[in-house]
Amino acid sequence: MTHAVTPEWLAAQRWFRAKHRSISGIREVERAPTGPGTLVVIEVAYADGGSPDCYLVPLVGGREPADGDGLWAALVEAVGRAQRIGHFVARPMPGFSPGSSGERRLTVEQSNTSVVIGERLILKVFRLLEAGDSPDIEVGAFLADAGFAETPALAGSITWEPDGAAPRAAVMLQELVTADGDGWSAMLTALAIDPGRATALAAEVGALTARLHRALSSRPDVPGFPSRIATVAETGAWRASAERQLAEAVAALDGAAHQRLVTLAPAVSARFAETFGAATGDAPVSRIHGDYHLGQLLTRVDGGISVIDFEGEPARPLAERRLPSSPLRDVAGMLRSLDYAARTAERAADLRVDAWLPQARAAFLGAYDGAAPTLTGLLEAFELEKACYEVRYEAANRPDWIWLPLAAVERLVA
Repeated sequence: MTHAVTPEWLAAQRWFRAKHRSISGIREVERAPTGPGTLVVIEVAYADGGSPDCYLVPLVGGREPADGDGLWAALVEAVGRAQRIGHFVARPMPGFSPGSSGERRLTVEQSNTSVVIGERLILKVFRLLEAGDSPDIEVGAFLADAGFAETPALAGSITWEPDGAAPRAAVMLQELVTADGDGWSAMLTALAIDPGRATALAAEVGALTARLHRALSSRPDVPGFPSRIATVAETGAWRASAERQLAEAVAALDGAAHQRLVTLAPAVSARFAETFGAATGDAPVSRIHGDYHLGQLLTRVDGGISVIDFEGEPARPLAERRLPSSPLRDVAGMLRSLDYAARTAERAADLRVDAWLPQARAAFLGAYDGAAPTLTGLLEAFELEKACYEVRYEAANRPDWIWLPLAAVERLVA
């Protein structure tokens, strides 16, 4: 066991996903030297007796790699050469050649680690090693085959394949998109300068979303990428998921906010029961993005927009994130993101949110052209579920923002 990885250190890392669980022990599972450092796999056990987790901890000299140490570049070289590093297996995409040097770790907070290599590639290191195919890698490869060019091209990957166990994604290598920011920043800038431009941007995002969903449903012959109508079991699962989000939102609040949601809860539950119960026979399903919002878009310097990060909501199990679902779940996520952008801009600029937001929603949905009238209720139900999730998130992370998703719940059940 390396001295650098202690329960206290692990619990303080942004990418450690079990901060709500008490760590009872850490066991080193593998130590695979590569380049100037080592890929260490640790198994984390918990005091609650639940299933342990495996995490990847790259180290150089007993510490996390720094820019210029060379470990990240060594992983890119391993992909290019299809090397095996202990139980780690690297696989390049056809035609890939490393040819890059220089390392620049991105500082954005996220559940993984991303490093720019030679200003040409981006290396994503999956810290939590989950058994099964990574949606990020799987969907990226599928979209490339389907001809969808508005996402970074996949260059290769590394999986951890311990003896007798299912492979686990450890590294994904993609082309670096030359961008000047993300969709969130672009929307806030447009709202501050020209709300009309912000409305036009919402329409651009709607059209992009439609192209993405068409691509994801374009090859139902490919295993894991169906395009069909939802089953009774699936719509039942949607309802159960929504009810769970509502219950957790109610439990997360106290005081006046708690009472407001308790008062709304029967109407919310009734909407879930009515809408999801009637969806079978009408609602198409396919693979979706799964965690779709303005921050998952890159505004390219050529004026286009690219979609990134198909990993899905990190809080959901990997198997669940790989399931087909309603594309309207993505649409609902983006509509909630527009609401957040508008309310954020309202605090910093003289924006008439109640006038702009309906225009932006209409522009987005008009360009998307996928929310058929018969499915409008389903879209609203997914929005309600997302707003309930946001209530719980804000209660845990930003209590001063609870008002925003709570007001959305009120509007949606009105």
